[in-house]
Order: sequence, then C-alpha cells, then structure tokens
Amino acid sequence: MSDQSPPPGWTPRDPDTPPDVPQPRTDPSASQQAQQAQPGRPGRPGKKARRKRTGWRRFLPTWRMVLGGILLVVLLIGGALVAGYLLVDIPPANAAATAQSNVYLYSDGSQIARDGEVNRVNVPLSQIPRSVQEAVLAAEDRDFYSERAVDPKAMIRAAWNTATGKGTQSGSTITQQYVKNYYLGQEQTLQRKAKEFFIAIKLGREKSKNYILEGYLNTSYFGRNAYGIQAAAQAYYGKDVGKLTTAEGAYLATLLNSPSAFDVVSHPQSRPRALARWNYVLDGMVKKQWLTPAERATTRFPEPGKVRAAAGLSGQRGYLVEAIKDYIVDNKILDDKTLAEGGYRITTTIDKRRQSALVDAVDSQMVSKLEPETRKADRLVRAGGVSIDPATGKVLAMYGGIDYTKQYVNNATRHDYQVASTFKPFVFAAAVENDSRTQDGRRITPNTIYNGDNKRPVVGGRIRFAPENEGQISYGNITVNTATDLSVNAVYAQMAVDVGTGKVKKTAIDLGIPENTPNFVPGPAMALGTLQASVLDMTQAYATLADHGRRTPYTFVEKITKGGDTIGLPERTPTQAISREAADTTTSMLVSVVDNGTGTAALAAGHPAAGKTGTGELDRSAWFAAYTPDLVTVISMMGQDPDTGTLESLYGALGEARIGGGGYPARIWAAYTKTALEGTDPVDFDLELQPGADRPPPPTEPESEPPQETTGEPSPSTPERPTRRPSPTDTTGGRNQGGQNNGGQNQGGQDNGGQNNGGQDNGGTTQGGDQAGTTQGTQGTQGTSQGNTEGSAQGSTQGGDGGPAEGLRPPSAFLE
Repeated sequence: MSDQSPPPGWTPRDPDTPPDVPQPRTDPSASQQAQQAQPGRPGRPGKKARRKRTGWRRFLPTWRMVLGGILLVVLLIGGALVAGYLLVDIPPANAAATAQSNVYLYSDGSQIARDGEVNRVNVPLSQIPRSVQEAVLAAEDRDFYSERAVDPKAMIRAAWNTATGKGTQSGSTITQQYVKNYYLGQEQTLQRKAKEFFIAIKLGREKSKNYILEGYLNTSYFGRNAYGIQAAAQAYYGKDVGKLTTAEGAYLATLLNSPSAFDVVSHPQSRPRALARWNYVLDGMVKKQWLTPAERATTRFPEPGKVRAAAGLSGQRGYLVEAIKDYIVDNKILDDKTLAEGGYRITTTIDKRRQSALVDAVDSQMVSKLEPETRKADRLVRAGGVSIDPATGKVLAMYGGIDYTKQYVNNATRHDYQVASTFKPFVFAAAVENDSRTQDGRRITPNTIYNGDNKRPVVGGRIRFAPENEGQISYGNITVNTATDLSVNAVYAQMAVDVGTGKVKKTAIDLGIPENTPNFVPGPAMALGTLQASVLDMTQAYATLADHGRRTPYTFVEKITKGGDTIGLPERTPTQAISREAADTTTSMLVSVVDNGTGTAALAAGHPAAGKTGTGELDRSAWFAAYTPDLVTVISMMGQDPDTGTLESLYGALGEARIGGGGYPARIWAAYTKTALEGTDPVDFDLELQPGADRPPPPTEPESEPPQETTGEPSPSTPERPTRRPSPTDTTGGRNQGGQNNGGQNQGGQDNGGQNNGGQDNGGTTQGGDQAGTTQGTQGTQGTSQGNTEGSAQGSTQGGDGGPAEGLRPPSAFLE
C-alpha cells in the first residue's frame, strides 16, 4: 500500500530529528518572503549576490583593473628609467668636432665645390664676457642655473606646440643641447632623443653648470661655418670674443635659433625676423635683471661684417652652394646644424653646360662692357639670373653675381627689388582664370579695349590711384594685347581692380610667388609690380605659365647620400595651378611682346619665345622674364652701392642714360637661350586660348571726352598702334636703346611725343619725333624746345625699356 501525500501545511520531519521533538508548522508563502527579504545566493541566506554587468557596461574595466594598469605602467616607466640610466653611458665627442666637408656635384657627377673645413676655436668660460653669457642664457635657457638637466614639462609643451602647428620647438635645456651638439648629433629620432635625455641627466649630476655652459658655447653652430663663440665673434665682427659688446653678444645669441636665416648680411630679407629675435634676447636680459632698462634703451643693433667666403667658393660656386643649402634647410630635408656636420654628397640639378652658358652670356653682354674706373655708375651694377626646365622644375643654371668672394649676396635669391611690369602677366592670367569682366560688363580678353591715358584714375577701387605710364604717354583706347606690348600701367592698374586684387594675389601665389614676399599687398599698385620677389621666385611663376598652368615646385637637388645612406627628398607632385586656357592665353600675349613690343631683343635667340620686360621704380632694377616651350629664364639687373649696400638707380650705367628690361637683360637672355638650346630645333607654342581671344575687337568710335571717375569704364574707341614696326636692325638708337619703340618714334617721338602730344605746329613732329627715335635715339631734347614739353620731352626722356635723351633723368618715379 503506497504512502499518502502529506496534507497541506504539513512540514516533513527531518530524519535526523528524534521523533519526540515536535516539528513547527510553516507557511510556504512566509518562507518565500523570508528568502526574498534576505538577498543572497540560494541556499546561502544573508549574503548579497553580485549583479552581472549587462549592455555597454560589460566592456568597461573595473576600478581594480584601472588601478592595476596604472601601477603596471608606473613600474614599467620606472624600470625603463632606471635601466636607461644604468645602460646609457656618456659617449666620446661626436664627429661634429672633426666634421667633414660636404661635396656638391653638377647633374653629370662632376664637382662644383666643397664647402670648407670646420672653423672652431675653444675658449675657457672666463674669457667670455659675462654679458655675452647672459645674452645666450636669455635666448636659450633663462633658468639654466636653477633648473635640472632636463625639463619634462618643457619637452611636453614643445611637443604639443609642434603637434598643434605653433612652430617646431625643441623643449631642450642648454644641457640637452650641449649633449646633442657634442656627444650625439642633430638627427630628429626617438632613439637620439632618448639617449640625449639620459646622458643629460648623468652629465647634470657629474658636471658643474659652468662646465656645461662652457662646452655649449664652444660647440654651438653660429652660421658662416663658425663653431663656437670665438669663431663666431671673428666671423661676424672680426674680433675676439672677449671684446664683444652686449649688443653683439645678443646678436650672436640670436643666431643660435636659426644660424642661416638670421644672418642679415647673407639674407637681408630676414632682417625683420632677426631684429625681433635680437630684441627678444635683450628684453629677456632686462626681465632677468642682467641688463638695466636704461642700458636697454640705448642699445642699438650692431651690424655684422661682410661674409668672408672660402677661396674654394669663388666665382659662381659660392652662390650655388648657398642656394642649395638654403633649399635643403627650407624644405626640411636636413637642418642647417646637421648639414654643417658634413659628410654629405649632394648631386644637384645644375647642368654644367648651361651654367657655363649663362655665365658667358652675362660676361659677354654686360660685365665686359663695365668700366667702373671711369664710369662711377658702373660700380653699382649687379645681375642675377635663373633658368628652369618647366616640365620638371629642375634649376638648370643660376647666376648670383660677379664673384661670391666679392659680392656675397646672391642676386638670384634676394628679395629687395621690385619686379616691376614682369608682374603684369599674372594680372591678366587672373582675369582669364576668374572669367573677369570690366566695370561695364565686358569679358576681359586680349582684345578687350581699355583706356590707356596717363594718370587715368582707377575706377571701382577703394583706393584712389592714378598711375603714370612709362614716358607719361597717353595712348587713348587700346586693346589689352597692345597694352601688354607697350606695358601700359593705366590699363593694368584698372584691370587689377576689375579682377579683384585679392584674386590677383591668389593667382600669383598659385603660380609660384611665395605668400610672404615683401610688399605683396593687394591693391591697384600691385599690377605695376611693387612686390619684391626674387629672380628665382619669378622664374618659378613663369615656368608655371610655360607648362600650360601646371606648377612643378622647383628643386636644386637630385640626390643626397652620406656613407651608404640616401636622404629622402620631398615630394614635388605637379599641380594644375591655373587652367590651361588662362596660362596659354597669357602666353599668346607674351609672344606678341617679343614679336612686336618691348622685348624684341629676345628674337636674337632664334627660338619662338614669350616674355615680359620690366623697369623698377627710380630705375633701380631692370627685368626680362621669358620662356620657350621647354626653357624658362629670368634675368635682372640691379643697382646697389658696393660700400653701403643701399639700393641705387642705374642712371648712367654702361654709358646709357637709362637701363630698361628690353635692353641688357633681354640681350643676356637671348645670348644664353641661343647657346642653351643649341642643337635643338625651334619649337612653336601649342596653345589653347580662351574663347574670343583670337578675334579682333569690333570697330568703335573714338572717345570725345576724357574718362570720368564716376562713369565706369570709358566708351571704347578704335585702338591706335604705332605706325612703324621695328626692324631687326634697329638696335642702337632705336628699338633697344631708347629709340624706335619706346624712347623715340613710338612713345617719345612721332605718335605720342611729337604729333599727338607734342604739338604738330610747334616742331614736335620734325625734331621730337622720327629724328629722336629712328636716327639717333638721343635727340629727343629738340622736341622739348620746339614742341610741347608734355609730349616731346617726357616722351623722349622716358622711353620705356629703351633709353632717354642723353644725360636726362626722368622727372618722376614710377614702374614700367
């Protein structure tokens, strides 16, 4: 018989409980409530159960894991620091103490030059004036004597500033810099930085502050191949370090930040930055109470002496080496201190044959004609030139001056002369690129008609500007093409405003003009070339035009090696800077300048060419920038006093009353280009023009009244070109030297200086016209006495890229 189930509410008896012990009756619901009231795992009442993490919380570490990770990292870092300190020893002096020369090679592998031996003379700290020591500390490490050997906070701050684009900073103390200079090297690697860190700590524990400062001052690089403060004192001021003044010491301290860039003699364009750094050093000395405010107020900038080049860098070699060094440093291939350590083999892009051709062209066309002993103005003459392959951006040749050991500033890379009318093509390129229109809505093309009257007020701009034309000639209404041939300032100043001066500046930058070029200020005057770009910069920009608007950054370097290692070079990917239509239409007008305008001397090269002349304010510079389809060259003549370095006018140089871009610069260009392209067939330009560029303008009625500033663009009239084209034989008194095109018949003679403006009835046509231009080019003064002064005299004396009447200076200052 089976057992019956216990009745409800009956609690089973525990088998181990004696039968005489009564069992309590329980309520099942009460038992369940009791279990719920005491959380815990089943069977273990009274202990709280751990909740399982669900959702996104499952992926977060617990506080125990975070704490453990932090402790582990601290232990690893501490262990690494201890190990690094124990394992890294202070090494012997690095190779910089016995640095090698760098070797510079032509593109064919033949040698250009070696850059000389290391110049270093060690001196004890006691021989270095206290003010010079303090100037260095103010520049590099103001808390040197009170701080530790390394400053982790400064290192982190410098790394952050570098990463966020606030400038590259080392964050290194003087102790760390000394370790880098003397024991290690300038390589920017983590391994080198780690070694520097540990060696600096050891050195700081084992050596005194004076020992470290003395070593730093004797090993630092100051530029001009000078290592150490004594060598720097001699290189810059021709004196021993003990005789340095506070101002001189502050300038040498300035050089530590950027030895090459802050040399105000070799790089005059860097003077503002160098002066700012020099003032920073002096202000730091005042802040640290090393210099009184009264002494600071009377301190004047100490001009350093001339660069004394090594004998091995005479002729063009020094200019080439310095330009190549600047390219390497500016493009961050190597910094100047690392490069100065030497041992590098640098293969350049310089073509030996073309380099010789450029030097020969300058010598034969200009230098051989200078007579500084008898003509004072000939002492002022300088020349610079650069030639680039537009397809590759390679610099093939460069002329920096007569001799690097005599004229140490490179005329091809300096930034202190106005580029004048060689800038005008950029204005027109910007017009086509932006599909710009005149004030009255006409699209700007080579055939667009503008008013070219002298001193015509520019319409539509915020700045009142009424530019003078070269020769103060009024052309009436002419096409843009004619205005380019004759370099008419009034037309291009108005065009710059029509396009928008900001757009003009952007186009120039896209073509290759650096944005930080001095005097690169948007405004109508920029069309006249008031900015101060270098010959190299202008060659880059014209190379972009020559390559149909495609810009390939220029380069001086093919390859750099040291030992068995090859140094990486920057990428130079070509970019379409402006449209082909804009570049090619500009080229078509520049072809006309060579064929019909102020650049006809370039025809002697025997190759189709496009170019533009330019004459700077007060005739301080004369330019010719031109190109064939496969070679771009820019030549500039400049005036500079050899004693004071001040910029001077070229009046009277080479026996000419004036020097224009269509004269000597164009002839140098032609002679060089003819030789450089010898053995190659002439190649015509393959051009794709903007719509309407090849159509002549519609005939219009002549203008009856002068333009008014409030009427917008004046009503167009039929353009009037000079009645006589230049012939290839008009070279002495006509086309090139102030005669036919610019100084005589066309601008100073028949059309403008005589018949039109000089007064037909008063003798302007007969004496101030053809005779001044075609026959002699220097007889225009007859038009002054018998014709109208505004016509004959100004037309004859200011004949553009040619020359004026003999012995006369132009009465005003302007650009062509």
